[in-house]
Amino acid sequence: MSVAKGYLFTAGMIEEQTSVFAFNLNGNLIWRKSSGQSWDTNMNHARAYTGSRSTPTYDDGIVYHLGELGRLTAFDYKTGDEVWRVELREQFDADIPEYGYSESVLVDGDRLYCSPAGKKGYIVCLDKKNGNLIWANTEIPGTVGFSSLVAFEYGGYRQLAGLSANCVFGVDSKSGKLLWQVEYRNSRSNNAADPIFDNGHIFASSGYGKGSILIRLKASEKEISTETIWQTDLMDNHHGGIILHQGYLYGAGHKTRGWFCLDFNTGQQMWKSSGKGSLTYADSMLYCLDERGIMTLARATPEGFSAISSFEIPSGGKGMYWAHPVVCGERLYIRHTDKLFAYDISDK
Repeated sequence: MSVAKGYLFTAGMIEEQTSVFAFNLNGNLIWRKSSGQSWDTNMNHARAYTGSRSTPTYDDGIVYHLGELGRLTAFDYKTGDEVWRVELREQFDADIPEYGYSESVLVDGDRLYCSPAGKKGYIVCLDKKNGNLIWANTEIPGTVGFSSLVAFEYGGYRQLAGLSANCVFGVDSKSGKLLWQVEYRNSRSNNAADPIFDNGHIFASSGYGKGSILIRLKASEKEISTETIWQTDLMDNHHGGIILHQGYLYGAGHKTRGWFCLDFNTGQQMWKSSGKGSLTYADSMLYCLDERGIMTLARATPEGFSAISSFEIPSGGKGMYWAHPVVCGERLYIRHTDKLFAYDISDK
């Protein structure tokens, strides 16, 4: 979920339809609006994974949501009234991704960026006020990687970094020009974790045994080149996300199953603990949600995995606990299937 202006925004599936929901901070439903048909599949291994994916993005009074089949909608955050919509697959000649569209769209200034991965645009830039096209990039190889874009300043450009199924890449946010790319694919052709930029470096990680990589960007007058600083099988992040804090990376591995801490500059493993899941960071603490439903509070330190406390999320619903935990306003929010929990984490 995302939190803004006293509202909680999330998405869910009801009777084969994806909807965006707005709740107040007491958990009362304010509005629910359709965001297109939900993704479904005939693949037996993926039948349990149907349903909503994208987290709604809030900006300047508008909530933006990308449905699994490519409908991008802008809603008024107070009423849920539709401001505009774009059918990305139709406009950019794109196929339905293997697991449906999963990214959370990026709003930066007056522009919205997302990845339809179509023949007429892999990454596209839209006017956030009306959904009109500003530019479309068709240079990026591969199908949808399922990660979300991140923005940063480097080499005289406001860049967007992301992952397709084939590579890590960077484009100029102003023009859409491809600035650099590094081949990076796993055995399942889905790179779901978001990249991280810090001090001229790009970190990326991927599950299914691929592992983690640190790339140095080098800017010259003519181009931005890349150099791989290190690469490791460790912390092959599935989709639980990674935190960079004071020079150290924290996250979970897939095939190398466990919670990890790696040195950002060298890739050296500082510690490993059992478990796998998603996490967030607040006030020097890691909030680690194991996919089996155990929430653990741990210190964000490279000295070792230091758990302060833990508790089990109430049972119910189907599937793993894969929605990322959110900390905001002295509360911890956790989503699992049709349940939304709020916990008081103030220091009393």
